Amino acid sequence: PGHIVDAVSIRQRPAEVADRAIPGHWEGDLLMGARRASQVATLVERQSRYVMLVRIPKGHTHTVVRALAKRVQHLPKGLMKSLTWDRGTELAAHKAFTIATDVQVYFCDPQSPWQRGSNENTNGLLRQYLPKGTDLSKYSQAQLDAIALRLNTRPRLTLGFQTPAAKLAEIVASTS
Repeated sequence: PGHIVDAVSIRQRPAEVADRAIPGHWEGDLLMGARRASQVATLVERQSRYVMLVRIPKGHTHTVVRALAKRVQHLPKGLMKSLTWDRGTELAAHKAFTIATDVQVYFCDPQSPWQRGSNENTNGLLRQYLPKGTDLSKYSQAQLDAIALRLNTRPRLTLGFQTPAAKLAEIVASTS
C-alpha cells in the first residue's frame, strides 16, 4: 500500500519548472471531504496560479485519472506540460494519464507537500469555500467552477496584484 509503480521523482523535472518562467507546469492534489468519502481534485498552474477544480465521484485511481484527463483536455494546446503530484495513490495510474494527455507526471518526495507550494497555498484558500469536514460530493462541477472563478479573479500579491485569470490570459495571448 502507498507504493506508486514507476513514479518519476520531482528531482527529474526539467529545470524550467522550478523558476516558473515557462507556463504550463501544474501542481495537483486531492482535497478530502467529510470522512474522506468525498474528494475534489485541485490543479494549479505554477506561473499564473490559475486553479481548476475537478469533481471526483470516487477516489479510486482510474476514476481520478479519467476525470483529470477529461478536464485538462479543455485547456489550450501546450498549456499543460507537466503535473507534479504528492505521493497519494489516487494517481497510481499516472501512466494512463500521461498516455491520455501527453503530460508527464512527477511525484514529490514522501512527506514533502511543500514541494507543491502553489497547490498547498491554493488548497488553504479553497478551505474558505470548502471547509474541512464538508461533504464535497454535494458540490456539482458547476458549483466548483464558480468557486474556481472566485479564486481566479482574486488579486494576488505574488502576481503584483494581478489576478490568476488575467495572468493566464496574458500567457495564452503571448503564445498564440
